[in-house]
Amino acid sequence: MPVKKITKKKKKNTRQFIFDLSQSMPGIKAAWYVVNTYSGHEYKVIDALKLRIRTMGYQDYIFKAIVPIQSKMVIRRGKKVKTQEKTLPGYVLIQMEMTDDSWTVVRTTTGVTGFIGVDQKPSPVSQAEIDRIVKTTTEDKPKFQAPFSVGEVVKITNGPFADFIGTIDAIDQAKGKLKVLVSFFERETPVEVDFLQVSKEL
Repeated sequence: MPVKKITKKKKKNTRQFIFDLSQSMPGIKAAWYVVNTYSGHEYKVIDALKLRIRTMGYQDYIFKAIVPIQSKMVIRRGKKVKTQEKTLPGYVLIQMEMTDDSWTVVRTTTGVTGFIGVDQKPSPVSQAEIDRIVKTTTEDKPKFQAPFSVGEVVKITNGPFADFIGTIDAIDQAKGKLKVLVSFFERETPVEVDFLQVSKEL
């Protein structure tokens, strides 16, 4: 009897972006607020806040947190690599019931610099905006992070126009494509190439 080969499923390179700060369900008074943090301290703030909520007994006031991230394709060592980056670095979205005490718990957490609002009052974010952020984060349609800019001079490295030097006329980040204007038979001709098909011409 032939032995079936067991193949391990590769783990997706995805980062968590929604965090449970407590096990309680949000009530009707709960809303989402934007908290400003020191850059690079977003996840540290969430860990510290979880501990403070538990030890100070605020599970029924502070519920969830979101660190908005988005998939991107970057060029590394001549290859396309999928990565995830924060779309709002230095900010964390927190779902909570706003009271003077719950405000203090969040505001005095290490790494937090303040709430975003008007006249020093935290302004709630609409549920529609939260839904949009979550949808953008969960959609697996990464955009390319273009290492180029319009007007930049590049050299085409492969394909039918290899070794031609031209100027970038347009960038399609969604597809990872460039439109490069090259001189062909004494005429400026637009050529579409992949990010990997060009190099910067100094």
